[in-house]
Amino acid sequence: MAWLFLILAGVFEVVGVTGMNLVNKLRNLKSYLILTVGFALSFSCLALAMKALPMGLSYAVWTGIGTVGGTIVGMLFYGESKNWKRLSFIALIIVAVIGLKLTS
Repeated sequence: MAWLFLILAGVFEVVGVTGMNLVNKLRNLKSYLILTVGFALSFSCLALAMKALPMGLSYAVWTGIGTVGGTIVGMLFYGESKNWKRLSFIALIIVAVIGLKLTS
């Protein structure tokens, strides 16, 4: 169950970051709600996950999901670069998170 909370925390982190981008562009109530609710749910799920998982692992997986998810959202919806170098580094982040899971 802790892993489910950790994955949800990462997904909600992406929602919060997307809300932050929307606030920078639109500055409307909906954008602020997306930002606030996304981060509130993210931190809540992270706290629940950390009751059973080690802090270092939890934080690394959470930030990894947030980094990869935010970058992919940027590429798909905001016209950010999709060059092979960026994709290679995304793959490295994913491999690193899997490695941490396997060694913990």
